[in-house]
Amino acid sequence: MCGIVGFVGRKQAAPILLAGLEHLEYRGYDSAGVAVIDNGSLDVYKTKGRLQILSDMIGGGKILPGTIGIGHTRWATHGKPSDDNSHPHKSSSGRFAIVHNGIIENYGPLKAELEKKGVAFASETDTEVVAQLLDAYYDGDTFSTLVKVIETIEGSFALGILNRDNPHEIYAVRRSSPLIVGLSEDGNFIASDIPAVLPFTRTIYHLNDNEIVRLTEDTVEIFDTARRPIVREKEKVDWDVSAAEKGGYPHFMIKEIMEQPEALSKTIAPRITHDGSITLDGVQLTKEQLAALTHIHIVACGSAYHVGVVGKYVIEELTRIPVTADLASEFRYQNPIVDAHTLVIIISQSGETADTLAALREAKQRGATVLSIVNVVGSSIANESDNVLYTWAGPEISVATTKAYSTQLAMIYLIALYIAGQTGKISKEAFSSLLTKISALPEQVASILKLAPQLEQLAQRYAYLEHAYFLGRNLDYAVAMEASLKLKEISYIHSEAYAAGELKHGTISLIEEGTFVVALACCERLIPKTLSNIKEVKARGAEVLLVTVENCQLADEQADEVDHMIRIPQTNELLMPSLEVIPCQLLGYYIAKARDCDIDKPRNLAKSVTVE
Repeated sequence: MCGIVGFVGRKQAAPILLAGLEHLEYRGYDSAGVAVIDNGSLDVYKTKGRLQILSDMIGGGKILPGTIGIGHTRWATHGKPSDDNSHPHKSSSGRFAIVHNGIIENYGPLKAELEKKGVAFASETDTEVVAQLLDAYYDGDTFSTLVKVIETIEGSFALGILNRDNPHEIYAVRRSSPLIVGLSEDGNFIASDIPAVLPFTRTIYHLNDNEIVRLTEDTVEIFDTARRPIVREKEKVDWDVSAAEKGGYPHFMIKEIMEQPEALSKTIAPRITHDGSITLDGVQLTKEQLAALTHIHIVACGSAYHVGVVGKYVIEELTRIPVTADLASEFRYQNPIVDAHTLVIIISQSGETADTLAALREAKQRGATVLSIVNVVGSSIANESDNVLYTWAGPEISVATTKAYSTQLAMIYLIALYIAGQTGKISKEAFSSLLTKISALPEQVASILKLAPQLEQLAQRYAYLEHAYFLGRNLDYAVAMEASLKLKEISYIHSEAYAAGELKHGTISLIEEGTFVVALACCERLIPKTLSNIKEVKARGAEVLLVTVENCQLADEQADEVDHMIRIPQTNELLMPSLEVIPCQLLGYYIAKARDCDIDKPRNLAKSVTVE
């Protein structure tokens, strides 16, 4: 969840490091720093707070003339945000400087052991242990020293390392934390994510676990821990740097909301063949394997978990296979019942979510087949899965997901329909009809986005409320969970989602005069039930926004119970989540905007959660 950049080349490093870190600000951070080698001196500058503070401290990088350096933006895990806890960290001798993403799980005993030997620590972080170990183990060879260190430490890490004794090379290594290498005519890069290097190059390598890379201004060498060379094919990034910029929008979030029709098209269209069938690239499951499935687990965190809740309803309805939606952080600790007849669907935007990756490994250890839905090619989850489906949503910069959520939903629909077709659980006519409706989703989402001015006006009325409640039944409830999260994570308004039928079992005690309630009623067979729940909250003074379908007919007395109404296009009930989430995304965005919140980088949150 932190950001790493490193550069060695023929240009001044510090301005390049700052530019790279600026493109990683979306990941969430509370401090920033750089380390640069020049004329045998290894200098570190770091500070709590925004990147601009660091930039001002070093004159935009101009006061650091060296052509080799590493930079970091930190999101606190061990130790509070402070100057001392910021990265890079130096070893006591001043020989090594390192940046680190991830978590060193055994740092406590290692730190105690080093302190017994007289090593003085300058920070509270787990990361500094790595810097001090490099010093303690140093044998004059950075490579062999690094191997000994990574064999000693436990946990997840991406490390960028400078050694003052070798002033023309950067070493880097990863384990369960993302790291890429960028190649350019002016020099070479390491980074935790592609946007950091896009201003300078589109040619990259993805590193795999326990691979060590040595960079100079002219060479990139990748080795395994036995120092055997690894040949890696270069990759070309096919999206432009502008895809990671705002493109005229005030925030990345609204840009990405508006990009959803295009993202959905890129996800759906290539998977539908000219003869009206579904092709799932990267999926090797046979008809026999699918027919033998006795259970499906969908495992994810946050918004991806909400996709899983939708997936439970959709997959069970179409395939009649029992489905459980599991929080990844709970999955591996609950002694899950999975075996060779279980399919585990892993969902993660980044493909690096620590809890989800751990759940994947637990599932594979127990014999399950793993199918992952990710957005990042070459990510850890993608690499370790038996089958992989990429959403092709393009880079998502805002911490609050929108287009990744929508494209993950689309993949769930395609998977469910594919399994139903392969196992004979759906007629050809029903298959064709549903596939046609899936194909129409991008256009329908585009039509809903035209409601943005109406939702912006509505947001002005409710921008300063203290509490909000989202209600729904069945699939509407699944969407209510995501809608509530969108509001709370970017506006900081207390918001909860409830199954509408549960109101009378305690929740209704929270409803009072002026309470804002968003009722989702797009499952047509359940609309009358939800309208009854609306009457219950209105009787206690709530103000109600109803999100429903175009053909929902309300009697006069029912219409009187609703203060505001948003109507969305009709489609198959199973696909409604893709449509009804859109006005909820817009409402959350515009309320946060009216409250002048830091929408793309909400407090305490990070984009890619690579620690437990």
